[in-house]
Amino acid sequence: MTSSPFRDTREKPVGTDWWRGAVLYQVYPRSFADHNGDGVGDLPGIIERLSYIAGLGVDAVWISPFFKSPMKDFGYDVEDYRDVDPLFGTLADFDRLIERAHALNLKVMIDQVVSHTADTHAWFQESRASRDNPRADWYVWADAQPDGSPPNNWLSVFGGSSWQWDTRRRQYYLHNFLTAQPDLNFHNPAVRAAVLSDIRFWLDRGVDGFRLDTTNYYFHDQALRSNDPLPPDINRAPAHNPYDLQAHVHDKNRPENVLFLEEVRTLLDEYGAASVGEVGDADALATMLAYTAGDRRLHMTYSFSMLSPDASAAHLRRQVEQFEAAAAEPGQGGWACWTIGNHDAERVLTRWKGTGAPESFVRVMLTMLVSLRGSVCWYQGDELALEQADLPFEALVDPPGIAFWPEYKGRDGCRTPIPWQADAPHAGFSGGLDVKPWLPVVDAHRPRAVDVSEADPHAPLHYMRALLPWRRSFPALVKGGIRFLDAPEPVMALVREAPLRKLGPSLLIVLNLGTEPLQITLDDAPASVPMNVPGLPDAQRARRTGTHFSLPPHGIYFGALEA
Repeated sequence: MTSSPFRDTREKPVGTDWWRGAVLYQVYPRSFADHNGDGVGDLPGIIERLSYIAGLGVDAVWISPFFKSPMKDFGYDVEDYRDVDPLFGTLADFDRLIERAHALNLKVMIDQVVSHTADTHAWFQESRASRDNPRADWYVWADAQPDGSPPNNWLSVFGGSSWQWDTRRRQYYLHNFLTAQPDLNFHNPAVRAAVLSDIRFWLDRGVDGFRLDTTNYYFHDQALRSNDPLPPDINRAPAHNPYDLQAHVHDKNRPENVLFLEEVRTLLDEYGAASVGEVGDADALATMLAYTAGDRRLHMTYSFSMLSPDASAAHLRRQVEQFEAAAAEPGQGGWACWTIGNHDAERVLTRWKGTGAPESFVRVMLTMLVSLRGSVCWYQGDELALEQADLPFEALVDPPGIAFWPEYKGRDGCRTPIPWQADAPHAGFSGGLDVKPWLPVVDAHRPRAVDVSEADPHAPLHYMRALLPWRRSFPALVKGGIRFLDAPEPVMALVREAPLRKLGPSLLIVLNLGTEPLQITLDDAPASVPMNVPGLPDAQRARRTGTHFSLPPHGIYFGALEA
């Protein structure tokens, strides 16, 4: 384990809220840019492309795991929380990345995967050696039932039982994901202290915040009670994975979790750092609210509610309204981070059937996302209108994709390398001519490479570069209130209310999320003065006459409310 050689001496803006309303750009390091030509993206490659990220107008970059790892789950199985895997570079490379990002006025958030470790982690190697060593209770161990079967019915997200027999201890250990990802025992205060110490290590190196992986998996029911089945009326399980048939009240979503999150928040507040927690659950709203309540736990949370196949205006509106209504209750508060794409979900262009009108689709979906109250996560390559890569079985490397093929093809299709140059070998992702990238560069992505987008003034990349700085100039969009207006599907209509009139106008926003032109009437739409959204093509500009709106396919209307 490598120790931090220095303490970050920058002034810590304790209590600042730069994260509130911020746009975070997710980088999946393996697929972003390969500097050394070995077929895998790395930290030096990210450094070379940071100016591209900054040029998009985002506020921060979130970097998925780059820690030392056996890579059975591609970095989400951590072997050493304080070192960079040689595949990605060195700690010195990370320090250079921080320095360069800050010079570009970019915040840096990193993935912290602490619900579990790799089975090669030194902690687990010691824990499994015996039942009475100093770290014997650092992981979740349990005896077999009298017939030798696992302690209960808990299931792994990646398939099968979440219990694995270990012949050394003659006990089962818990793994919510791969068998090679044993779960830490957060009921042990020494474990919590070690996790906080590892977080501090990266704070001392200058990171500005953390994306906390699987935050609702930290604690388990100490009585090891079996889960009940989900009630039939909310059973939305896909056929490929029985995990979704259970009500996960004992193996995750435990009430003890919030106390640990308060410890995390106390540490982060020392540095003015921020956090966004991933909440993976069929019904995540209550957990999202609990984890951000009262400004004393996580700063933000996000769920998979906008990563589903449902792209209806009603569904998207419902997610925001339910969160906002609950957050307004006394003692609640809370701040959401909305996302329509990440490394675990099918590419949004494919998932929401935007094929056929990729440029206008990306513009309206980006506009929708940054018009909501909350912060935003944007996944690398979505600004290029990349579709899900269709990979054959023999090209897959993702464990659940291999396990559940063909009904579920896994996550490889959204993780293929970014195309930087259409005509270059490996589309400019890697200079290693004789080394194949870790996932194929698909030919269908080449016409949407960065250099092609740069040369096309109508590419959605340019709209993003124009929209995000413009949005930042309106406090109503960054931190203001929100209320929706009733509108026919597939139209979303909302008002973003300025915190104070002197800080700028409140805004009316009307969006046609569909591919057909529409003529609608919104009787309760407040009077507004049309605004010129920079970078928006005329063919996508909506028009207003009184209460009547003419909305072209994927049409966008912004209006400043009259005083």
